[in-house]
Amino acid sequence: MSRRSGSKKAAQFTESVIREMTRLANEHGAVNLSQGFPDFEAPAAVKAAARDAIAADINQYAVTWGARPLREAVAREFTRRYRVAVDPDTQVTVCCGATEAMVATMLATLDPGDEVVVFEPFYENYGPDAVLSGAVPRYVTLHEPDWTFDPDALAAAFNDRTRAIIINTPNNPTGKVFTRAELTTIAELCQRWDVLAITDEIYEHIIYDGFRHVPMAAIEGMADRTVTLNSLSKTYSVTGWRVGWAIAPPGLAVAIRKVHDFLTVGAAAPLQEAGAVALSFPETFYADLAAGYQRRRDMLLDLLEPLGFVCFAPRGAYYVMTDIGGFGFADDVEFSRYLVQEVGVAAVPGSSFYHDPALGRTKVRFTFCKRDETLQEAGRRLQALAARVSAG
Repeated sequence: MSRRSGSKKAAQFTESVIREMTRLANEHGAVNLSQGFPDFEAPAAVKAAARDAIAADINQYAVTWGARPLREAVAREFTRRYRVAVDPDTQVTVCCGATEAMVATMLATLDPGDEVVVFEPFYENYGPDAVLSGAVPRYVTLHEPDWTFDPDALAAAFNDRTRAIIINTPNNPTGKVFTRAELTTIAELCQRWDVLAITDEIYEHIIYDGFRHVPMAAIEGMADRTVTLNSLSKTYSVTGWRVGWAIAPPGLAVAIRKVHDFLTVGAAAPLQEAGAVALSFPETFYADLAAGYQRRRDMLLDLLEPLGFVCFAPRGAYYVMTDIGGFGFADDVEFSRYLVQEVGVAAVPGSSFYHDPALGRTKVRFTFCKRDETLQEAGRRLQALAARVSAG
């Protein structure tokens, strides 16, 4: 391979399919139900706090592992909400989004040849993150319609080389919310094999139908072997701010902080100040957030199901995985390109969430973190599929 064509690591994965679909949506003037960013305003108080911080000249480097007000807010809220003690000085590392927090954690905790267990369908960054850290992913499938895993298949994925397992709850792309019983099963394997749990809990407040978020760190015996990742992005509708964090046991936090320092130095200082304000919002904010997204979820399901999409109603996050086998396309990629180019709606091919594309060839993911009028316009355009279903 020519050195001018990139490293062997970079050759092992593609560009983001999700962000590619956003580019195609822009190119074709399509309604973007592919990438998970809101098209409505962020909370006024959060924006005002950012403006105030900039006006107050909080414009230089914060402490590398995070401004004290934000670290204290992260520790306070996790401790208050889940009764797991967190020390802001030794356990919290503020990063440039949960994305950097994940790769910094994997680089800090995994050595080349270590194995990491990944549930699939998975958020597309996890595979490349494993490659970049030199680790070998071992995949365990979540099975629709409820996205459950086979405990025996999970147990078979653990061995002497297993160093970590990645858990995303609520899950992107499925909307699965892992139950306490499921997390306990995972915890038992982690403790048996001395494995670290890396949990992406970025959608913790976006949960429906009476389900509740249970953090892995709250499971007995797991506080000292869990790294919890989160961010401002989804909860406060500021995906472009890139402010996230990792909560880790002190020994691991030291390693994560070193890697984070040399990856990005630090997240944007004025936005960290605004994050501390956001984390002080009352409980009514989070209740309203979940209720608003549940209403949008139901709106999207009502638009998709009559057209022939088989929808797997999410219990959390803001995505709907669907089966498109009844539309007669060769696979999910062909369907998604037809949808964005001919119908004018962008979705994400399901194969991008699986290590074997064949497992997702009849699936596509839609997001509903959009204004009502955006979802309604998507529904109007999707009516073009009705004729195809009738003809079939």
